[in-house]
Amino acid sequence: MPKSKIQNRFVRRRQSAKPKIPPAAWARIALFAMDVDGVLTDGTIHVSAGGAEAKTFSVLDGLGLVRLAAAGVLAAWISGRPSGATTARAAELKIPHLIQGRNDKLAALRELAAQLRLDPAQIAYMGDDDIDAPAIAWAGIGVTVPAAMPSALAAAGHVTARAAGRGAVREICDLILASRGMENE
Repeated sequence: MPKSKIQNRFVRRRQSAKPKIPPAAWARIALFAMDVDGVLTDGTIHVSAGGAEAKTFSVLDGLGLVRLAAAGVLAAWISGRPSGATTARAAELKIPHLIQGRNDKLAALRELAAQLRLDPAQIAYMGDDDIDAPAIAWAGIGVTVPAAMPSALAAAGHVTARAAGRGAVREICDLILASRGMENE
């Protein structure tokens, strides 16, 4: 059996084993924090011979984040590596909290939560790799994508149906908005 089919079966089993997160939990979210590479992008980084970096971001995710901001929900991007492409996209979307070059995602998330005076129950965190797993587990709602590393899948309470960089973030934005009766606004 091809590897992708095996991985898809594994993800479906993981998804079905997790209890559904109630709308009331989504409605409590005041901060949606996320990793960048492998969540907002498909994890691919294009580097030219001259060293210029390019990433692909989904417009679906962008609109979801704009709608969340309009609803009063804060967003934060916490990335393990600094990137000009990430900085440019965050500026375009007016992401209020951009933290780059932090491999200890949990420490960065806890510091931001303390600064904003938020409890873990008011935070959703979305990541896809080993360094994200502690933050996924700590947040009130921990989220990952189907192709995430096993540690992220194990820590998450919710696995998106959509792939990273292909509307997975939008899916979570829509769940938060729907829990507040603000679908497609």
